[in-house]
Amino acid sequence: MRQYLAPGEPDRNGLLAVGGKDFRYMRHVLRLTGGDMVQVRFPDGTCRNMTVCAVDERSRNIVLQVCAPTDDKEKSPSAAVDLWLFQFVAKSAKMDGIVRQATECGVSTIVPVLGTFSQAGGAEKNFRSDRLTRIIKEARQQSGSPVATRLLDAVPLVQAVALWQEQCAGTAGDVFAGVLYERTERTQPLHTALAGKTVVRAALAVGAEGGISPQEIAQLCAGGFVPIHFETNILRCETAALYGIAALQNAMTEKHVWQCRE
Repeated sequence: MRQYLAPGEPDRNGLLAVGGKDFRYMRHVLRLTGGDMVQVRFPDGTCRNMTVCAVDERSRNIVLQVCAPTDDKEKSPSAAVDLWLFQFVAKSAKMDGIVRQATECGVSTIVPVLGTFSQAGGAEKNFRSDRLTRIIKEARQQSGSPVATRLLDAVPLVQAVALWQEQCAGTAGDVFAGVLYERTERTQPLHTALAGKTVVRAALAVGAEGGISPQEIAQLCAGGFVPIHFETNILRCETAALYGIAALQNAMTEKHVWQCRE
């Protein structure tokens, strides 16, 4: 279900005024009118049902009123996993799509990686620009994702690996990191790589146009990443990212469901 990401909390009377670009989203995307209900997610992550109690077209303002709490405890098993995407910098339009799709899938952190085949100028690009921030917000509102996806600045591969190792230090539970590789040597099927693990934090590394060099694969392996090869067609980098995220989430979800049934 679509949601609205509120910039702040309702006032003491349970009212929240919405204007500016958010007014357009309410009226022209969600097509809300007086009396309609909408899910609103607040900065602390909680979600509430709110009713449209007033619409002022002249001032472009909508007033929402809290009507009932939403049970936000029931999430899919994969939503409980802290999922990271290490995406080697691709062309700008493709990166936009990857960021949008990763956000819709509930990825918590996207790390642009500068590698051998990354696009020139990736180090200078501001990956936390207003445009990409807007893309993430729109994707969360469209998908209803409870995960506050964050996009970091681009870093060289050595820093990306160090960042992942730092995040995993002291983690209570299993962690998993995989890298998608078009070759077959030293690779594992995804389900084999996840065998015996109850994953609480996972990462996926995906190459740019041209893939990932053998030297970079070796560097990722030394940092704890497992090379994964899918028996499928040759995928574009933006397709590979979505395919890999979906496969990893599905594998973790299925594992959780079958463990609960046993």
